[in-house]
Amino acid sequence: MSFVPLAWLALYQLSHPGPNPRTRPARKKVPYSLRFEKCLMIAGHGSERRLDLGDMEFDYLTLDDFELRDKRVLLRLDINVPMDPSTKQILDDTRIGATKPTLEALKDAKVAVLSHQSRPGRDDFTSLREHASLLQKSCSQRVSFVEDVMGPAARDAIREVKRGEVLVLDNVRLCAEENLEDRAEKLAKSILVSRLAPLFDLYVNDAFAAAHRAQASLVGFPYLLPSAAGKLMEKELAALKRLLSDPDRPSTYLLGGAKVEDKVPVIENILSSGKADYVLLGGNVGKVFLKAKGLTFGELDEEDLSTASDEVLEANRMLTKYRKRIVLPTDFGVVRNGQRVDAPVAKLSRLGKSLDIGRDTAGEFCDIIRKSKTVVASGPMGVFEQEGFETGTKMILEGMANSGAFTVIGGGHLAGYAGILGIADSFSHVSTAGGAMLSLLAGEELPAISALAQAAKRHKRS
Repeated sequence: MSFVPLAWLALYQLSHPGPNPRTRPARKKVPYSLRFEKCLMIAGHGSERRLDLGDMEFDYLTLDDFELRDKRVLLRLDINVPMDPSTKQILDDTRIGATKPTLEALKDAKVAVLSHQSRPGRDDFTSLREHASLLQKSCSQRVSFVEDVMGPAARDAIREVKRGEVLVLDNVRLCAEENLEDRAEKLAKSILVSRLAPLFDLYVNDAFAAAHRAQASLVGFPYLLPSAAGKLMEKELAALKRLLSDPDRPSTYLLGGAKVEDKVPVIENILSSGKADYVLLGGNVGKVFLKAKGLTFGELDEEDLSTASDEVLEANRMLTKYRKRIVLPTDFGVVRNGQRVDAPVAKLSRLGKSLDIGRDTAGEFCDIIRKSKTVVASGPMGVFEQEGFETGTKMILEGMANSGAFTVIGGGHLAGYAGILGIADSFSHVSTAGGAMLSLLAGEELPAISALAQAAKRHKRS
């Protein structure tokens, strides 16, 4: 894993604000009160893996189920990485390095890679040429790049790939169809899939970080081709199996970050299903739960929370139901005259914007982490990119790293900061995913995993 200075985190946050709920494609929503009924469990047998989500069972195939030598393989990766939006320099190659086990398994195949970088309209939406250069460091094969996705140049280059070679196609989101989400059978008829699928013997999905998307490159190809999960996909699901099937106790979750709507259903699911003994809250999600208790914040914080009325109502219900298992901040680090000041929650209405959990809260959280056997963290405890307000996030990451528990962190911000602190290798699992991991923890179906499962069923019938 390689990094440039801490400034990349701020740049990454600015260029990756997340999907706008007013413009993103409509997704099937499960009411908060019902989501807990879709608790996820994963069980393995042989090289086949079963994913049980409520009343849905998914059996997917792996690379061990196929003869790979000389086969033409379309490999879907997620090498969407933080970039400096002005220079297009890659700032962190963690996701690219994570592809190594799958590429090694495909060393005797003829491989073409589909992946994406950001999305149209963002400053870091760019070609995958530099990604291809870095991918060369992760495999023994010769890696080449073509500045095309599905046109004649791309198709000709795919036909010319030899055994032991890897061809990286350009950013798949250059294709308008890839920016839509729909049913697999419909996306299988897209131009992207219909042009490329006939050129391959096997489709491999190793893009766990994008598995919550129902896009053509993720669900369309498995509808037509024999399909398998890659090594990274297997590793990610194995870690989640341990979290969601039978975690060592006590099991503690720390949830923070700016996006509240993603975290609230997670809290409901892990508490109602009994997977979490304690949920510790920081960031905006902690503020929402404190507001549900009647706390008043300063003007700027209140403005941030003005759009979270539904989440406040849900938080109030959960506090009534799970009061002893939800642990909220008792103090915050706030801005006062340009400096950090720690203040108890009762005084926040008279102070500036709160940008971090307070030191007392961080200490309390670390005490709970120290007594836990399973610890999961998603989202920072505050705006840790701003000098002076990294304390809470730093303390909980270091507490997890030194705990001796089974520890998992998810999301680019936490993983990146753990790398900067030099402790990333101290965690049991560092997930490459943010949204996909949260979707699973919330008990939601992942379309890309469902597509692999359906492909496995077709493969068995044939």
